[in-house]
Amino acid sequence: MIQCPPKIPRLPINGVLLLDKPVGWSSNDALIKAKRLLNALKAGHTGTLDPFATGLLPLCFGEATKFSADLLEADKTYQTIVHLGVTTETGDTEGAVLETRPVAVSEEEIRQVLTQFVGDILQVPPMYSALKRDGKPLYEYARAGVTLEREARPVSIHLLEFVAYEAPFLTLNVCCSKGTYIRVLGEDIGQALACGAHLKALRRTQVGHLILQNTITLADLAALELQQRLALLAPVDALLSSFPEIELNAELSRRFLNGQRLSLAKEAVAHPETLGRVRVYQEADVQALGERQLLGSAQLQAFSVLAPERLISTVIEA
Repeated sequence: MIQCPPKIPRLPINGVLLLDKPVGWSSNDALIKAKRLLNALKAGHTGTLDPFATGLLPLCFGEATKFSADLLEADKTYQTIVHLGVTTETGDTEGAVLETRPVAVSEEEIRQVLTQFVGDILQVPPMYSALKRDGKPLYEYARAGVTLEREARPVSIHLLEFVAYEAPFLTLNVCCSKGTYIRVLGEDIGQALACGAHLKALRRTQVGHLILQNTITLADLAALELQQRLALLAPVDALLSSFPEIELNAELSRRFLNGQRLSLAKEAVAHPETLGRVRVYQEADVQALGERQLLGSAQLQAFSVLAPERLISTVIEA
């Protein structure tokens, strides 16, 4: 009788992996592969990146998954190549070509058109998207040849930087708010230039304060031993580093983890003056030579009240 090898138990690891997603992979496929390579028990990503796109995809493991929504809300930065003169079904290289038109625009004309798309704009979501209508993603309707009416949504383009133009390819840097479709932005720029366009390439370079330079590819990750892979994980609070911090003593930490609201003024705890989201730590135990511990996130409210928000299940190393 052939015996199967014993199943290796999944590891309850906590942390953040900054992945450089390869072209052709869905965000979920990349997550599944990384989860398997790390032998992780629990994992999630922080927002999808189109299969044809590459670049920064932060993956969360264990307790870090509780804070992944923060990156969904964060601004994103991309470098993209817009192919002028050709429109496709999907707005990128994955769709069939719909129309080809001549391109006769100058760099000056392009720069002038780009100014129209900086700031707060309205954008109609594409049919080839994961947005749902009656419980079904729009791309399923699109694949069936059905086009639905979509309301324009407000988004913000913080930066739209001209990088290069070698006709018919226009390279841009874009920093934008959540919910922005760079595919639609490329199409709208092409329409404004009266020649049409689609995205030839898209690479995400930043999510919030996390940057592409700190990423690793799936191929490089697979070439490492398990302990080397685990050593690449950033701590859980890497997702919260843009928020002010508050340190509590052991007793206040216990009460905080029990979900109690704390009066910081009454407890004489140093805290930021600005109200809003904060990250909370238990101060280091000097006698035990321990490091401070991340407890979770909270809202600092009026009258110096600290209201627990998302809490770490068990105190882990920050």
